[in-house]
Order: sequence, then C-alpha cells, then structure tokens
Amino acid sequence: MAGELPPYYFRVRDNGAFVFRVDTENRQRRIEMDQIAVVNINNGQIKPHGDRPLSEEDLAAIRDWMAQRVRVLAERDIDDIHRTVDHLNQTTHWAQSRATEEQLELVTDTLLLAMHDLRTVLVRKKADRMLAQRGLKEE
Repeated sequence: MAGELPPYYFRVRDNGAFVFRVDTENRQRRIEMDQIAVVNINNGQIKPHGDRPLSEEDLAAIRDWMAQRVRVLAERDIDDIHRTVDHLNQTTHWAQSRATEEQLELVTDTLLLAMHDLRTVLVRKKADRMLAQRGLKEE
C-alpha cells in the first residue's frame, strides 16, 4: 500500500462500527489491526473492546468519526429521497407509455397504497410545520 496509513480503521456495521488501531511499526512492517472499541451511532455509545482502556486520543478520533458518519448518513438519506422522486417519475412514464395491462394489474394496488400512505404523512407534516410557523409569528 502506498502512502501513510491512518491510525484508526472503522469497520462499518449497521448501527456504527468496530474500531481498530492500525499498526505498521513492527519488525515485519506488516499491517496489524487491533480492535479497540465498538461504537453505536444510534445511542452514541463507545464500548472499549476487552480490557483495553481508551486514550483521550482514541476517544477524540472515535467521536470525530461518529460525527462525520452521522453527517454522511444524513446526506445519503436525502440523496435516497431524490432518487425515489426520480423513480416515481420513471414509474409514471412506464405506466403511461410501456406497461402492459397485466403488469399494471400486478403493481397498481400496491403503488396506490404506498403513494396514499406517503401523501398522508407528507400532508400532515406540512400542516404541522405551517401551524408551528404561524404559532411563532403570532407571539
């Protein structure tokens, strides 16, 4: 591997990551990864692995990674929604121009229910935001 390796490696998992300290300062110059912690993004928990105490440097690096990971996941959520809008538009075009009667029969009820559910939630949330804005402006 070219270049200098980072001091920590984060093996991402569903709710966070396993944290490893990266070491190349050994006699064989092999990359060694020593697990030092498990982190949970959802509840902010950092658990040391085994009997190892975490240094302030370890904790700072882990907290920095957690903050960055939360930002990345939030950006991905929004990107996924934009992709969903694209898919809805493509689905509309498909239904209008290429779908057979049999294909429409297979998906129409499911799509209508999903879109009704989404519309209901979006309308309620929009109304809540509008009411909250009015409440702030009237005070």
